[in-house]
Amino acid sequence: MRLTNYSDYALRILTYLGLKKEELSTISEIASCYQISRNHIVKIVHQLGQLGYVDTLRGKNGGLRLARAPEEIKIGEVIRHTETMDIVECFGSQSACIIGCSCVLRTAISEALSAFMAVLDDYTLADLITPRRQLSKQLNVHLLSDSLSD
Repeated sequence: MRLTNYSDYALRILTYLGLKKEELSTISEIASCYQISRNHIVKIVHQLGQLGYVDTLRGKNGGLRLARAPEEIKIGEVIRHTETMDIVECFGSQSACIIGCSCVLRTAISEALSAFMAVLDDYTLADLITPRRQLSKQLNVHLLSDSLSD
């Protein structure tokens, strides 16, 4: 299974904001950091805001920050919101597969997808940002917090 760039970028945005803790970040800053189109970031941030992952503050001193603690953001949940889980045609509501009702492959793929998501459900954003110093150095993120943990 391959996640879409949309999900990948959503996780990168959340990682970036998680590193910054309460500090505000801008869309341009995130786009520049990851070398991703600003327009992509805008679209994804909008959805992340609607889903309650990101707070957006407008105005001259506005920006973005996490709306929830990193420990509360389950990676599996984010993926469920950003991916369509119809990884084969027969998973969709418009399936035209003539063997659908007796297909063992469908069951096997469904079980595999459930196992994949169960592993992601065991991880939170806090887990992804655990190597704070290393990540912030790689992303060139300047942190105000002196109490960084590796």
